[in-house]
Amino acid sequence: MTDDPQAFSVDLSNCDREPIHLLGRIQAFGYLIAVSMDWMVQHVSANIAEIAGRSPDDCLGIPLSELLPSPSVHDIRDRLQGLSPGEGSERIFGIDLFGNGRRFDLAIHVSGHHSIVLEAEPCMPSATGSGILVKTMIGRIERCTTLEALHVEAVRQLRAVTGFDRVMLYRFAPDGSGSVIAEAARRGIEPFLGLNYPATDIPAQARRLYVRNRTRIIADVGAETVPVVPGVDPDGTVLDLSLSVTRAVSPIHVEYLTNMGVGASFSISIVIGGELWGLFALHHYGPRRLSMELRSTLELFGQIVALVIEGRLAKQMRLVEEAARNLHDKVVGRLVSTSPSPDELINFAADFREMIPSDGFAVWSEGRVRTVGTCPFPDDMPGLARFLNRAAASRVYVTDEISAAYPKAADFADRAAGLIAIPISRTPRDYLIFFRRELVETVTWAGDPTRKEASYGPNGPRLSPRKSFEAWQETVRGKSAPWSASERKSAEALRVAILEVLLRFNEENERLREVASQRQELLIAELNHRVRNILAVIRAVVLQSRGSATSVNDFASIIGGRIQALARAHDQITDSSFAAQSLEGLVRTEAEAYVGEKAGRFELSGPPVLVNAEAFSTLALVMHEMVTNSAKYGALSDSTGIVSVDWSLDDNAACTIDWRESGGPAVQAPTRRGFGSTIIERSIPHELGGEATLNWRLKGLEARFVLPAKVISMGSPNAAPAPAQAAAPASPGALAGLTALLVEDNMIMALDAEQMLLEHGLGNVFTAMSLADAMRIVVEERLDVAMLDVNLGNETSFPLIEPLNAKGVPYVFVTGYGETLDLPDEAVPGTMSIKKPYSAADIVEALAAAVSRQAG
Repeated sequence: MTDDPQAFSVDLSNCDREPIHLLGRIQAFGYLIAVSMDWMVQHVSANIAEIAGRSPDDCLGIPLSELLPSPSVHDIRDRLQGLSPGEGSERIFGIDLFGNGRRFDLAIHVSGHHSIVLEAEPCMPSATGSGILVKTMIGRIERCTTLEALHVEAVRQLRAVTGFDRVMLYRFAPDGSGSVIAEAARRGIEPFLGLNYPATDIPAQARRLYVRNRTRIIADVGAETVPVVPGVDPDGTVLDLSLSVTRAVSPIHVEYLTNMGVGASFSISIVIGGELWGLFALHHYGPRRLSMELRSTLELFGQIVALVIEGRLAKQMRLVEEAARNLHDKVVGRLVSTSPSPDELINFAADFREMIPSDGFAVWSEGRVRTVGTCPFPDDMPGLARFLNRAAASRVYVTDEISAAYPKAADFADRAAGLIAIPISRTPRDYLIFFRRELVETVTWAGDPTRKEASYGPNGPRLSPRKSFEAWQETVRGKSAPWSASERKSAEALRVAILEVLLRFNEENERLREVASQRQELLIAELNHRVRNILAVIRAVVLQSRGSATSVNDFASIIGGRIQALARAHDQITDSSFAAQSLEGLVRTEAEAYVGEKAGRFELSGPPVLVNAEAFSTLALVMHEMVTNSAKYGALSDSTGIVSVDWSLDDNAACTIDWRESGGPAVQAPTRRGFGSTIIERSIPHELGGEATLNWRLKGLEARFVLPAKVISMGSPNAAPAPAQAAAPASPGALAGLTALLVEDNMIMALDAEQMLLEHGLGNVFTAMSLADAMRIVVEERLDVAMLDVNLGNETSFPLIEPLNAKGVPYVFVTGYGETLDLPDEAVPGTMSIKKPYSAADIVEALAAAVSRQAG
């Protein structure tokens, strides 16, 4: 570094680099002795002779026991017990340090790993005990109902106890700047309440020292300071005075206080969560020293005030977060119930803006934007989206000044100056964006924060403090109202919830596409089968009608009538009127359509039962196949066979249909299972939840079909009651009808898993989102199987193993911890664990295996 005062450049960061903890000087009211870890004197203050009766040179290099009497050394050793380097200091009040009757207050701390520092100052007797003083002060603080009242009462108490001319509560902002939020001052001096101070007024290293050393006294700003001798150790290092209570003041800070006219100052740090939240700054316009005992008492007061403020802030945050969480749950519930696509999220703009207040809201999806409220113009959005694409894909981007990072945003600052962007996909990048408009703000500073004079001091180039502290106003533009911590958390929670909803939406779409594909294949196969049947029946109609026709016209009339009957049967199957229809009419129409004059060989009997519209097409399809089969191979394939169809209602109001064929050719069970047989045997059980049984007897086919009560009703053939509820499909298999316990603390995943289980045949699913709920269900309900998520937030589902084993309920575990899971010893051998994310096939296979193993 050059020594030329003109050959340097300075900026506001020079103050941050000043070594204020290595100045090597103390204030004149104190005395310092530093000893090595083996109690040899290393350093003393130049004024040590005033209390020790020895010159500094006579003190250096001797054992401490030669300088201080044994009782004092013993007390010092006791206080050092358990005190580690950098952990603050211990205090001894009113000690007869040199055994001559003069009382001192003593502060002891460990500096680095090499020195024990003793700082003494003349004892100042206190009129009030520290315990009583703190109790009284805290009692007044606790009676304050609001934080603002607490701030005001705290500064009033401090001014009353210390007698300082001005006491301020200084609150730090995240960028290191701060403002005076409470003040108590004597009459006649200019108030500082509401003024703002730039971060450079209290540099970063000073803020760090305020965290380590919670109080700081400057008894006389204009007094000469006392050097510590020698200035450096034999190895060339300077004694670190970070924890010193008498450390001299930086020349920069002396100039700062002098410019303000301050003669003495005292500060008490307010540290919350390990961070410097604020300061009690006490100013006096003349020299003033507080006793070490009083300073220690006020340090305790500051710590208690910090705890009270922290508690009040935590309570406020908790209330805000609870309200936000309730609102979040309501919105997510709506999202889950509708499973919207990304484009449809704009329909939830009002809900989202209630969670995160904003002037405008936009959904950027697949290169298109949809907006609500005040937002940038559509032409501005592609560039803004490209800017957001440079940010992390899995993080919410938050700023109250877009133009600081994206200069083109200055063009629309009047419409959007701040934003929260929530990424909801990776490829392509889609976003939910909340906008806030520019908030033009006037900030009142204590002097112009940009006016600092450059100088060249003993520690290198620096900026001198501002010499004017008159109120100076600055208009701030290009910024929005800041986003609160609660709003940032809400944005992150919303990101996670929307990703889960969209994932569920995509999975549901994939499932629906698969189901639609299967239905399409079934429809094509059914159409192909029915067309072939119709062609075969028409051929049979043509052949069978030859013998009874007397002329070509008669032959055409017979064929035409029968084909018309076939069309009427198809009209029944595809009827869109959705009215209940007669069971007898259904069977008779099918018979007439396919066997014509042979329909008279049908014997039908039973009460007037109506088949509801939802079940009619299924039953008509089954009857069609039964009639077609009989016409091809059974009783109606010759001229003598008879088909009896009888139906009745049982005690459960279910309808039993008995189909019996007799008098026809001998019947044998088919050697090949065709599509028609599959429809007969599976349609009613699968679609309607009923039963179907076929018995291939030699004398003729016998079949029994059972229709559940929910698909039928009683009435006359002409009645058309309201359609019944459609039957829920029931999947056959090992899990059909079983009752399951599902333990999952994530609501969306629980809903998804519950839907999967019910769709695969389980009769009932009990869902628990905590260990306590799950325990209650295990005790109170009858269970057949359990699906347990291992991690339930701050607990696991392992405690459920013992009660489930006791009741003989098989179980499987679900985990997101990776490939393997170490189960407790009490788990049943062979218990399976499913890794997240899982599919429906995974959980069904695992649960079925667990049930089979338990049965075995």
